[in-house]
Amino acid sequence: MPQPQSAAPASPITMLEQMMMIRAFEENNCALQAAGNFPGTCTSVGQEAAAVGAVAALGPKDLIITNHRSAGHLIARGADPGRMLAEIMGRSTGYCKGKSGSLHISVKELGVILTSTIVGGELSLATGAALSLTLQESDAIVACFFGDGAACEGIFHESLNLAAVWNLPVLYICENNEWQAYVHRRETMLIDRISTRAAGYGIEGVSVDGNDVEVVYKAAAEAVQKIRKTKMPILLELLTYRQRGHYEPDDQKYVDPKELAAWVARDPIANLKQKLQAAGKLSAADLTAMQQRTQAAVAKAVEFASGSPFPDAAEVTTDVYA
Repeated sequence: MPQPQSAAPASPITMLEQMMMIRAFEENNCALQAAGNFPGTCTSVGQEAAAVGAVAALGPKDLIITNHRSAGHLIARGADPGRMLAEIMGRSTGYCKGKSGSLHISVKELGVILTSTIVGGELSLATGAALSLTLQESDAIVACFFGDGAACEGIFHESLNLAAVWNLPVLYICENNEWQAYVHRRETMLIDRISTRAAGYGIEGVSVDGNDVEVVYKAAAEAVQKIRKTKMPILLELLTYRQRGHYEPDDQKYVDPKELAAWVARDPIANLKQKLQAAGKLSAADLTAMQQRTQAAVAKAVEFASGSPFPDAAEVTTDVYA
């Protein structure tokens, strides 16, 4: 049997810098898009704590299947911002040689199997990936990220039911950001907590503050430990908010300004900075250095991606399944 694996304890300082890196990367993408000649993207601005806290709890051999708001998950897992940006820009140096854009990036070396733009598409693959791990007698688990919109799809129920019946090691991570494209969650479901649906399949469901990275990490780490031990799936709901629109560009006219303002006041990055500074764990100099590192990393990514060539025409038929 393979040796058990576990993630090293996550440092709040390290997680803060990862969150800042994700925010800087995505805000830069939005600026490039607004300036023209850059593809539209789905951002996860405001959801950084959910991504960083959950990914930090995973072991090196664990697998990730994610959705169209994947930049946070990828960067938290250690993906190179330059190669990510090159992929979004359709350059040959991207993780998928420029063929996936921002919506389908996979990074095999980091265990990121797939980014699916199909709502709920990742849920349909989680059980298969977890079954393969079970047959290999692996200690690894599958972390499947999806949103509240996907939780309204039939495949959500099918996937959880099958994982429960077959004892599959899946951590279902619902990033409940209140919005399903341009439709508010309240218009599509009568419950307030998606995690309560887990009981219908005989599995554990947990809801936590998705804007507190330390709370997310603790809940995810506990869930991962239980799944490794029992091989039973767990549904973890992270309550967060999408601060920008569904797809750039988006003026967010459909969003209640008071609701948006209330969630911006609970911004995960600003609140963690304040918490660490109040505890004397983060100095002004430390914060400045972190900001400089993230901005330098983004500038380096832009330089790398912009200077990378487009794929050769002969590449159009490579890496394609028939």
